[in-house]
Amino acid sequence: MKIDSNTQFKRMLETNIPKLITSLAVPTVISQMITTAYNTADTYFVAQIGTSAAAAVGVVFSLMSIIQAAGFGLAMGANSLISRYLGAKEDEKASKYGNSALLAAILFGFILMGGGLSSLKGLMRILGSTETILPYSCEYGKYILIGAPLMCSEFVLNNILRSEGEAVLAMWGLSAGGILNMLLDPLFISGFHMGIGGAAVATLVSQTVSFFILISFFIRKKSIIPIRIRDVSRDPADYFLIVKMGFPTICRQMLGSLSSVLMNVQAAAFGDAAVAAVTISNKIYMFVRNIVIGIGQGFQPVAGYNYGAKNNKRVREAFLFTCKAGTALCSLAAVFLAVYASSVITWFIGTDAEVVRIGSRALLFACGVMPFMAYSTYVNQMYQCLGFSKQATFLASCRQGICFVPLILILPVLFHLNGVIMSQPSSDFFTFVISVPFQITFFKFHLKIRSE
Repeated sequence: MKIDSNTQFKRMLETNIPKLITSLAVPTVISQMITTAYNTADTYFVAQIGTSAAAAVGVVFSLMSIIQAAGFGLAMGANSLISRYLGAKEDEKASKYGNSALLAAILFGFILMGGGLSSLKGLMRILGSTETILPYSCEYGKYILIGAPLMCSEFVLNNILRSEGEAVLAMWGLSAGGILNMLLDPLFISGFHMGIGGAAVATLVSQTVSFFILISFFIRKKSIIPIRIRDVSRDPADYFLIVKMGFPTICRQMLGSLSSVLMNVQAAAFGDAAVAAVTISNKIYMFVRNIVIGIGQGFQPVAGYNYGAKNNKRVREAFLFTCKAGTALCSLAAVFLAVYASSVITWFIGTDAEVVRIGSRALLFACGVMPFMAYSTYVNQMYQCLGFSKQATFLASCRQGICFVPLILILPVLFHLNGVIMSQPSSDFFTFVISVPFQITFFKFHLKIRSE
């Protein structure tokens, strides 16, 4: 049965903030944890093949970041518009942007698939493959490219549900595919003797399952936003607005791909063990970061609805609660990972002493800045979900672009391998420092202006 728009509107504007954000964040965090877990599972099972195979996962992660830039960028652009239009009681406009973003995501996915498959080896070399890593990265990457249209579409469908405040439905769609992926990984890699290609096929199958589960919620009218052709916009200005609102995410994802490439290239100078160690350390760090993002995704529809309804007091309250929760989680994770750094890396790679040594050191650097991660993430998410695209784009570009690129080019020259693994943590700290005046400015001017 279709959910009631008015009931949802009342819930988003009147429910106690901690209770509301928790109810939205918990299923989103579960989705993020399962998604990250199956990405981590790929790394774990592939690492059993060998160090070069484990390094290939890091190379192909750059490719996945490019695909995600298209899909997630369109999804977050639609998310921002949908939540604010639903908060302003303009459901038809919300539906137009949701359906238009879905069509654009499908088309972008096919373009990426065709372009990538036609130049696969060259693409893998550009992304940081050495000659020993190249066979593994090509085998893994071709299946990821085949799944590009599904991956892009999933992001949009998931974010339409989240923008409505239906985080539980979004969770079921992504989580089912993620759990399936973890079950299929050992079966395809070892049971069917498919090697690294088996991990990619498992990912492709799981994405297909997730897509059909998510689309079924719309077919069965579980969503406020229906999926229908007549709601797809024919006005280029609407697509421009979706891309504009999602541009911070596009920048963040594209720069994430660039940073991954630069990290792989710089680490490759110190051997495959260094690439594998950086890949594993980053996967662990991203597990924590994705939980932080999941909490923020519970905050975003609350902020969007209330900003659209001109209730700035609740926007401010929601931001402060989210920051406290995210920072507490990051601090606990930092302590745990710092204490058990070697054990965690060993779990992935086994007895490769060089990978464990480098990976443990990289993880310790990451733990040093982890408590600052949540605040800068939520400042960026606040600007984006409330429609401040320029500021959000700048903030999104700091962590893996404006701050990171100079650091990854300079620090390895000064500190060699330590410089490589120090680059991302250093960039995260500078991003935190930059975010502080942006948050103060937003509270002082934008929320105050809207509340007067």
